[in-house]
Amino acid sequence: MYDGEPPGTRPGWPRLGLLWLLGIDLRLTILAVPPVLPLIHRDLHLDEKTVAMLTGLPVLLFGIAAIPGSLLIARVGARRAAVAGVLLVSVGSALRGLGPSVPMLFAMTAVMGAGVAVMQPALPTLVGLWFPARAPLATAMYANGLLIGEMIPASLTIPLVLPLLGGSWAASFVVWSVPVLLTAFLVLGFTPHAERRLRHLRVRWWPDWRDIRTWQLGFMLGGVAATYFGCNAFLPDYLHAIGRPHLVNAGLTALNAGQLPASFYIMWRGKRLVGRRLPFVAMSLVSLLCLCGLLVPSAPVIVAAAGMVGFSAAFMLILALASPPVLALPEDVHRMAAGMLALGYTITFIVPYIGGAVWDATRLTEAALLPGVAGALIVGLVGATFRLEHKG
Repeated sequence: MYDGEPPGTRPGWPRLGLLWLLGIDLRLTILAVPPVLPLIHRDLHLDEKTVAMLTGLPVLLFGIAAIPGSLLIARVGARRAAVAGVLLVSVGSALRGLGPSVPMLFAMTAVMGAGVAVMQPALPTLVGLWFPARAPLATAMYANGLLIGEMIPASLTIPLVLPLLGGSWAASFVVWSVPVLLTAFLVLGFTPHAERRLRHLRVRWWPDWRDIRTWQLGFMLGGVAATYFGCNAFLPDYLHAIGRPHLVNAGLTALNAGQLPASFYIMWRGKRLVGRRLPFVAMSLVSLLCLCGLLVPSAPVIVAAAGMVGFSAAFMLILALASPPVLALPEDVHRMAAGMLALGYTITFIVPYIGGAVWDATRLTEAALLPGVAGALIVGLVGATFRLEHKG
């Protein structure tokens, strides 16, 4: 139905590798921000609400542009839409530090977020086309790339990239945009264009808002992402506020590296987990417990708790992302994914912003954890009320 692979071609490890690289591109440039937030905060004189807006703006674009991304997929195909998204991410990321100035930072962050928003419904569609019988495996593969894309800048920006660039946060954004651009060329070079199949059918793109599964998945995705992005946004300033700035790199690294075991487990056991309520409920409880662990005045406990927040968030995220290719018909995957993403990332923007406003108003350092707590509660409550039915 969509531009992806020639009919009769059986996809294998090369296409899994490309999905993995595209997954990295979904987060690489976005998660380059938290390690340099204190520098941006200092140079551009941002308050906590503005910090929340900066880190939440890409997430808001994930929601706003998800449905136009579905339309683009319907018109030009999933492969071409994915490449267009990658190019927007690369260009927007590289130009964020130009000036540096607040208007340019926010404008190019919006461009970058729009690119990711186009990619996100394209990837589940490619999974459904390339791996119709192995959707959980393929989703876990690109989700593994997504997690590595979160971990690499979080762990390498402070000790390696910034020293090489003389401490320039603006130049670091350019560095992280280069591998994203290379991925676009790899996809163009190694996945030939295929004409759309079933041309006689009208391709639908608007989400089916009457399908309760779209709403369920959207709220759960929003809760998971609010927990994860909220922690990434506020953990550095939280650790500075409690007098432990030396834990910023370790905490962010643990938060992001802790996600990888979840992706490997779902590669192994994914078919048994997708569409079930228990994993969401159990992992939301783990998230709440570990968020409380960040309040413990012990460096090892703080780092370990951050790692477990990452693990539980990744577990729930991958299960949510794997659901559209498994639950929807092939011609409707992009519609369900777009609706889920539009709802989920709108929630993800709102929750951390409210958390930042509460922190500014109360000056209580514990308020930094509110977005994570609220997100985990959303996942647990919604997850306890549904059981999704598989297609066919």
